[in-house]
Amino acid sequence: MSAAIPMGAARVGRWTRLLGGLALGLATVFFLGPVLFMIVGSLKPDELVLREAGSWRAFWPTEGSLQNYRDVFERVNFGRFLFNSLFITGAVVAVGLVVNSMAGYAFARMRWTGRNALFAFVLALLILPFEAIAVPLFYMMIEFGWRDSYQVQIVPFLANAFSIYLFYTFFLGLPRELEEAAEIDGAGPWRTFFTLIVPNAKPAFATVAILTFLVTWGSYLWPLMVTSGETYRPLPVAIANFKTLPPLQWGDIMAFGVMMVLPILLVFLLFQRWFVRGVASTGMKN
Repeated sequence: MSAAIPMGAARVGRWTRLLGGLALGLATVFFLGPVLFMIVGSLKPDELVLREAGSWRAFWPTEGSLQNYRDVFERVNFGRFLFNSLFITGAVVAVGLVVNSMAGYAFARMRWTGRNALFAFVLALLILPFEAIAVPLFYMMIEFGWRDSYQVQIVPFLANAFSIYLFYTFFLGLPRELEEAAEIDGAGPWRTFFTLIVPNAKPAFATVAILTFLVTWGSYLWPLMVTSGETYRPLPVAIANFKTLPPLQWGDIMAFGVMMVLPILLVFLLFQRWFVRGVASTGMKN
């Protein structure tokens, strides 16, 4: 009798793992299906993209070529749009990491007057949707004379409440002995932060960098509001306008979408190890 219970438990465990794997497989197919359809569609002649959409041929390039990609570069200034997105996103990520990490460190490890009140204000900003402040912020940027520029798409998003909170929760978990040892060696707050805290916070930096990259790269509403020409237009607004250009070529649109998504995949693949570690060690696990 005592031996039958472990065998039954093992059998249930195998079925549970099997069903779990099947569920994950179906979820993977469900989420990757549209991406595969877009990639395959970008390699097909335009007339076949929608004609084969209802069959398995939609996921197989029966007549593959790179003509759609060449068409994109011929029809619009894709290189300019790509540069705009890379520059804006890179600036927001790079400067934002410095600003938000320093703010998170100050809230987590330092004691100063008004810290709790200001941190409560930062937490309150987490529930405030961007759409609620988009119009006032738009008129403020007009007063600054920043409309249709790079800085209007960068400066308002350098400080981010969610990023500050992620850094805050990570820094809380670091041992106090690190800073105590630095104080004994005569290091001040700045030296302690940049030479001791930052090297031990790589997972948090990777997590914030990836999340910030995803949000900024895919931002549509704000760039649509503040840009009026191609000079400073990023990819999300550019692909929306590209879809309206005659003639309507679905193969070209798919090719545009693939080139827009590719940098996101590359960034995630490069930093996925640190991202997973960061998710496991910050407040996101709660």
